[in-house]
Amino acid sequence: MKTSEGSNNVAIVGLQWGDEGKGKIVDSLSEYFDIIARYQGGANAGHTVVIDDNKFILQLVPTGILRPGKIAVIGQGVVVNPDALLRELDGLEGDGLNARERLKISDRAHLIMPYHRSHEVAAEQARGVGKIGTTAKGIGPTYEDKAGRRGLRTGDLRNPEAFLRKCKAVLSEKDRIASALFDGASFGGDEWIGEYIEKARALLPMLVDASEYLNDEMDRGKRILFEGAQGTLLDIDHGTYPFVTSSNSSAGGAATGTGVGPTRIGSVIGISKAYTTRVGSGPFPTEILGGDGEELRARGSEYGAVTGRPRRCGWFDVPAARYGARVNGLSAMIITKLDILDTLDEIPVGMEYEYRGERFTSFPADVDILDQIKVHYRVLPGWKQSTFGLQEFSQLPQKAQDYLHFLSDQVGVEIAMVSTGPGRGQAIWCNESRLANLIRSK
Repeated sequence: MKTSEGSNNVAIVGLQWGDEGKGKIVDSLSEYFDIIARYQGGANAGHTVVIDDNKFILQLVPTGILRPGKIAVIGQGVVVNPDALLRELDGLEGDGLNARERLKISDRAHLIMPYHRSHEVAAEQARGVGKIGTTAKGIGPTYEDKAGRRGLRTGDLRNPEAFLRKCKAVLSEKDRIASALFDGASFGGDEWIGEYIEKARALLPMLVDASEYLNDEMDRGKRILFEGAQGTLLDIDHGTYPFVTSSNSSAGGAATGTGVGPTRIGSVIGISKAYTTRVGSGPFPTEILGGDGEELRARGSEYGAVTGRPRRCGWFDVPAARYGARVNGLSAMIITKLDILDTLDEIPVGMEYEYRGERFTSFPADVDILDQIKVHYRVLPGWKQSTFGLQEFSQLPQKAQDYLHFLSDQVGVEIAMVSTGPGRGQAIWCNESRLANLIRSK
């Protein structure tokens, strides 16, 4: 196997708390790649793509499936709900896309079972005011079982008798845990298992050894775009723990979640809004409270693609972005939703934190500190002109250019692209960016 640096392969990561517009960006970049591989997360992450007058919301299927001829791969770092995935495939095929023919699923990916969803609901209710704010899709408990070495994987579906035996054993253990932890709760009988197996076995024709497939294709000269879900600040190891997701949404997850060695992933691009949002509970230093935050939410349509939950809105956070750039080893950034700031007279940017009289620019691990810090801002002038749909950097108002240059300088990472609207063509390639030119070189 070739082990040279995979300079033509790129990983896409969210730089904030998710919802940065990765779906639109992956769709845009997919034009230049052969295979798009999803490496972590589950069906709680909605990637929205607007093509002409059609809106697509993808939860499990990699965004590249929307490009004719592109192959999509679900890696073993993803947890799969067969029912949700099959519904999504039916919807895509109803839109005229031959999704099943171009989708491959790792036979090592773990399955979300009905008891995982019941477990998550019970656990969230038990936390009371300290709840995490999960989507109750069973994703966290599935990763718990994966780490606890009692999970069931897609490849297990090849042997229904063994699957049935394993599932009953796990269910018995789950009922004992539920009874002990959740005041006598039970996850019910096992009469559903046969139906689950029957439906889930529809995935069998799509199962592959994802690591072998991806590495073989790279050896043949194919280019891979690695697609993550959520964002760096929700990473189980690097995020605002415990208010995080259950997997590695940062760049390291691209290697472990697909079985492709890190030396074969040449570049990492971090996607960031021109401001910041987060969904659910947890610290948010630059959050805008009151009417200004509500106005930004309304202008940006900041509601979850899958859940519809309103997103909390805040200003761009330089210490958090620098932290994300370091954790991911960013090669470049892509800035989205620049046009949402078009109406503002002034745009604050979070530059420094203060806690108990001490000022610093590092991103602390302690969420209690993050909850209490004071943010020091630098206020930049707004441009008060529409940037919506612009496609050339030179067309941007000078103050918008200045804002982007400022973010790039402060984070220490070049900007490769700027999104100026939800549509495919509503973006600006930064021609001076080395990575932008590399991607488009095919």
